[in-house]
Amino acid sequence: MFRQPVDPLGSPGLSALVAALPLLALLVLLAWLRLRSHVAAAIGLLLAIVLAVVFFRLPLGQALDGAVEGAAFGLFPIVWIIVNAVWINRLQRATRYFDVVGRTFSTLSADHRVQAVLVAYCFGAMIESLSGFGTPIAITAAMLLTLGLKPVRAAAVAVFANTAPAAFGSVGNPIQALSKVTSFPLADVGAMVGRQSAVIAALVPFVLLVMLDGRRGLREVWPVALTAGVAFGVGQYVCSNFLTYQLTDLTAAVLSMAAVVALLKVWHPVRVSASVGSGGGPAEPAPDSRRDKVLAFLPYAVLTVLFMLTSIAGPVQRFAAAAGFSFHWPGLNVGDASGHPLSITTFDLGWLNASGTVLLLTGVLTAVAFRLPIRVAAGCYRDALLQLRWAALAICCVLALSYVMNLSGMAVAIGTWLAGIGGAFALLSGVLGWFGVVLTGSDTSSNALFGALQVAAAHRVGISPLLMAATNSTGGVQGKAAAIQNLALAAGAVGMPGRESDILRRVLGWSLVLLAVLCLLAWLQTSVLSWMVL
Repeated sequence: MFRQPVDPLGSPGLSALVAALPLLALLVLLAWLRLRSHVAAAIGLLLAIVLAVVFFRLPLGQALDGAVEGAAFGLFPIVWIIVNAVWINRLQRATRYFDVVGRTFSTLSADHRVQAVLVAYCFGAMIESLSGFGTPIAITAAMLLTLGLKPVRAAAVAVFANTAPAAFGSVGNPIQALSKVTSFPLADVGAMVGRQSAVIAALVPFVLLVMLDGRRGLREVWPVALTAGVAFGVGQYVCSNFLTYQLTDLTAAVLSMAAVVALLKVWHPVRVSASVGSGGGPAEPAPDSRRDKVLAFLPYAVLTVLFMLTSIAGPVQRFAAAAGFSFHWPGLNVGDASGHPLSITTFDLGWLNASGTVLLLTGVLTAVAFRLPIRVAAGCYRDALLQLRWAALAICCVLALSYVMNLSGMAVAIGTWLAGIGGAFALLSGVLGWFGVVLTGSDTSSNALFGALQVAAAHRVGISPLLMAATNSTGGVQGKAAAIQNLALAAGAVGMPGRESDILRRVLGWSLVLLAVLCLLAWLQTSVLSWMVL
């Protein structure tokens, strides 16, 4: 068995710096050198393998096996999700129902900024509450295109909006993972995360308005951002602390959308911005029959029902879960510093209840409802595969890089260094969660990777372990906007593979701003805001 070294270079800071090089290189190659994502990811992967073998002494064979496992995880479930999400969008584009979606949202408000908040923030959170792995990013990015936003702007807004609900996504999977590795009760973990996430999530709509229309957008449409954000934050706090953490995002999303719709009955922007980032969407609402509206939104209704059936405990959920299986990845024999085998070497193939499979079934039912010939539906699927070929390669390379870093101990080396900085750890705890999500694309994975480390560091420093565990999760969701696989997924969804660097430059600064706010909040919660801590 290969045991992960905590400090292979004899200096925690130097070991952490070497370990962080692949990720830093990837961000530089994308954001500043503007290389295509699959090229940058391939370079980052090669660098990670070299560093893992040379400095962390991971055997070359296991490094390659780990990279293959990561690439396989990139294909399933990540690429499996985006292919089928894009297919649904192409099925809509093949019919007259494509424009009905945009016209329907236009009946609520003709302002594209308001529409974007409703779609990306409110509706996206509904999808995130039941699914994960970037599913809402792919779906809402495509929907924003129908509303007339330019592709890069649509992708950036969809990616950043997904940070608000991610801490409770997939029926609370991140909370369950954090509870498992820290041994804290599920209810306590959910409540503590809710006390942080509610504050940060309430700020996201304001950022979306700035991304859409700068300070003018904030000045003209702030009542929508305030209403959506406060309602969402209240929903997250109340549900996570007094009801059940599993339904936190669904409750918050429904409350937020209802509040915005109620506001729009008595208030509208003085200046209607129907051309913000216009990409050819309808400028004026057109009358559509009730039947056309039902069919236009049928894919999303079917998707919600299927996700509920496969996610919430019941006979369908049990049957779908039983169809899956797990196996140990061949060639990998890796343990942590204590010699305990890593769970990452087990590959889960839950094919029936996977989000991509649910999307595939939704697409089949959509094609039937739209009465599309098999030839047309198959042609749409072929076009989706061609559109996403480079995005799929980028995602596989990034996940391969992530697995190499996790298996070799590079990720642990970074966490160990942060945990050893003393009292300042409370201020930087969220950075560790952010890094974990940037690396893995998943708040669940970040919690599993760094949750126990946060608790151990908190005990060492003398602050609340539960607070630091929650900060890992809440800080992590800000990394969703900068996770390379999410950027590749969004770029593919809007038909712009290879433009991930453009999206990253639009969201990275805001991701770091909200991360800084979260870090400050966590630090204050150790002192003047200690009443917020359980």
